Amino acid sequence: MIESLRGGLIVSCQAYPGEPLRDPRAMALIAQSAAEGGAVGIRAQGLDDIRLIHEAVALPQIGLWKVGAGGVFITPTLEHALAVVAAGAEIVAIDGTRRPRPDGLSLAETIAAIHEQTGALVMADAGSFDDGLAAQDAGADIVGTTLSGYTDEGPTSSGPDLELVATLSNRLIVPVFAEGRIHTPEHARAAIDAGAFAVVVGTAITHPATITSWFAEAIRA
Repeated sequence: MIESLRGGLIVSCQAYPGEPLRDPRAMALIAQSAAEGGAVGIRAQGLDDIRLIHEAVALPQIGLWKVGAGGVFITPTLEHALAVVAAGAEIVAIDGTRRPRPDGLSLAETIAAIHEQTGALVMADAGSFDDGLAAQDAGADIVGTTLSGYTDEGPTSSGPDLELVATLSNRLIVPVFAEGRIHTPEHARAAIDAGAFAVVVGTAITHPATITSWFAEAIRA
């Protein structure tokens, strides 16, 4: 299944709380559109979204469950991870940083339990090179650059962290997925050129409010 994602685009179909598209049916339709456009996989948040997308789209799905908005909030516990897999995700994305987890389990214990209890694959969302290395050592099947710029280890840039993509791709054995602030096709191509196994794009494809604001701000400028 991972090989089917090589060199491809994974579309992250998520909406923020309070937005008009914060509806599992809307996310399933967006996922279907992404599949028609050439996506090789879907990333989705929330159990209802994951279930509907699993039913509607015949592509591998990376599922996650966000709890809160700070600290370890991407599928923070083993319980959350097991629920994500039960909802239909073939790959579960979890916080892959070295920060303490809310349920007291280590990253390695969490990954081992997911593998043993479900057989699903695990994508570790990392924020730095050290996170990525530790996640690989903990048994992660995939390492993503998702949290680069969103932890205390470095500033947030306006574009993708291609340096981290390149460093992880050169040093890790497991596939590295580029994710985070990939806003243009050129960014996506640059991530592949930097060594990414696959590229995950969300906002620039599936978030109309942000895309509209980019155009509106450019016109006003």
